[in-house]
Amino acid sequence: MIYHCAGAPHVGHAWADTTQALASNVLATHYLLDAVRRAGMPCRILITGSATVYAASTRALSEDDPLLPNNPYGLSKLAQEQLGEHAGAEDGVDIVIARPFNHTGPRQRPAFAAPNFARQFAMIEAGQTEPALQVGNLDARRDLTDVRDTVRAYQLLMHAGRPGVTYNVCSGRAYAISELVDGLRARVRVKVRLEVKQDLLRRNDTPLLLGSPARLQADTGWSPAISFDQMLDDLLDHWRDEVRPSA
Repeated sequence: MIYHCAGAPHVGHAWADTTQALASNVLATHYLLDAVRRAGMPCRILITGSATVYAASTRALSEDDPLLPNNPYGLSKLAQEQLGEHAGAEDGVDIVIARPFNHTGPRQRPAFAAPNFARQFAMIEAGQTEPALQVGNLDARRDLTDVRDTVRAYQLLMHAGRPGVTYNVCSGRAYAISELVDGLRARVRVKVRLEVKQDLLRRNDTPLLLGSPARLQADTGWSPAISFDQMLDDLLDHWRDEVRPSA
């Protein structure tokens, strides 16, 4: 069993360095599939794609909805999926494709929104910076899952997913970024004001990214086990520990 989770994970960074995103996501997948093929090694490969491959929609997306990435990262993930589909159809490699939507949790790098907010709040609470949270677009709505639930879905797909089939990995509920900020702000012990920074506003920021987990649930029995509140508690506690001065 191979869980192919390696690659460039950040939409914003892909705008700045498209070559790196294509090399990390597309070429690396090609090399992996080619190595398995050459080794004659029978195994199942789970490819972790991305919900950014979908065309923009105002409703929950199913796996059969149109694909139309609007950024270099999504384009690289679509090409990665297509490599996997070709390997399954032409070379008989046992491929399952996961399309995760947004997920977060302890130890995610602060280049991403949720850990970035949690880190800022932890630093403000510790008196290490001014009580001003720097934010971008708070109106965007994202299907957000705790990373531990996402990983559990990968494991279930490895054992119960159908070969050659693509699965959304998502909660089926969209949260506004403002809900994420407000939830974290309610947990800190100091007053914090918000400052919108222009350099945090993304090009082509999709207003809504929401998925349907119906296929995943039907084939594996998966459902989220970690609540939004627990996810925020654990994320903030992690960053409180990270910013606390060493003894």
